[in-house]
Amino acid sequence: MNENDLSLIRREMYIHEYQAKALLQRYGVPIQPFALATNEDEVNRAIRELDLNEAVLKVQIHAGGRGKAGGVKFAKNPEEIVRYAELLIGMKITNAQTGPSGVVAEKVLIASPVSIAKEFYLAAAIDRTKGEPIIIASPEGGMEIEEIAATSPAKILKVPIGLNGVMRHYQLLRLSKFMGWEGEQGMELVANFARAFIESDCSLLEINPLALTEDGRLMAVDAKCNIDDNALFRQPAITQWYDPAQLTPNEAKAKEFQLAYVGLDGDIGCMVNGAGLAMATMDIIQHYGGKPANFLDVGGSASLEQISHGFKLIMGDPGIKSIFVNIFGGIMDCQVLAEGIVHATKEDQVKVPLIVRLEGTNVEKGKEVLQNSGLNIILADTMDDGARKAIEVCQF
Repeated sequence: MNENDLSLIRREMYIHEYQAKALLQRYGVPIQPFALATNEDEVNRAIRELDLNEAVLKVQIHAGGRGKAGGVKFAKNPEEIVRYAELLIGMKITNAQTGPSGVVAEKVLIASPVSIAKEFYLAAAIDRTKGEPIIIASPEGGMEIEEIAATSPAKILKVPIGLNGVMRHYQLLRLSKFMGWEGEQGMELVANFARAFIESDCSLLEINPLALTEDGRLMAVDAKCNIDDNALFRQPAITQWYDPAQLTPNEAKAKEFQLAYVGLDGDIGCMVNGAGLAMATMDIIQHYGGKPANFLDVGGSASLEQISHGFKLIMGDPGIKSIFVNIFGGIMDCQVLAEGIVHATKEDQVKVPLIVRLEGTNVEKGKEVLQNSGLNIILADTMDDGARKAIEVCQF
């Protein structure tokens, strides 16, 4: 699996650009003046309140690639602002990040234009190799960090952040020198940025570009932020920013039933307990030439109801040709699991071949339940065996 797939599967709450900018502003990071609009009246109010003669308009969706999809416009007069806003509100954006179903933009951000002298890149993330939060900075902004890493790796600096969100003065000096900044402005911005990342329980906080304006100010022109799902209990204000309209119907249902689900573009449905095992299952399907249709983690102690909802989510995809259930019964009893699979299969009328691999507590009794069910269930002895069988039945 690639990094884009993994970023989808990690349990994160995505927020809109306007929300990310509000978060940054709360911590003293300068942003350009903006307003949010969902209809023509709000567009006209934004023009009046911001005294706009020109503006940048951007659809608000939980996906990148907005510019290439036509979701970013530069208006040269108030009439164009109104016309472009009418075009963007309700626009459906479809690209690799949204999936084939696309996402409808219900809101548009209207911002004052900025005269940019130079663009920088600034982000905070978790270094999963070292297990620590870091600042990622580059004097080359306005492009994807992966592109910078591939073409100019020497132009990327990584600096650790203290777990309390505090950066030491020598770290800020080093970073400021690397970026080519003068004075205290850049150091203060990065210090506030790091504190925002830690105190808001972000898994990613990104400004791209961070602009140096013609009059010498540093300003966040674009912003992206993901919040760690596991920390939402201590972020009640941020939790209010959750936007279910950005989820596909299946993803919304999965969230309701506390299942980790991400729809993909394959034809082999996957139901697994545990995120690591789920990713390994998807990897092995791809290794043998198959294409997983989804990531679905029912958790370490899935109930009968959750298994049933899991099957409904998978079967909601009309392109499904087989389902591979890969369960390790550590906490869970394989016999109880097998009974749940049989019940859910009958109840939800699963009509495609079902391949089941069980391992763990009471596995033999679990297999016996499946064998005696009278259903079209194919048992697999290993994960390899299950992946191969799930692919084979798709070819008939």
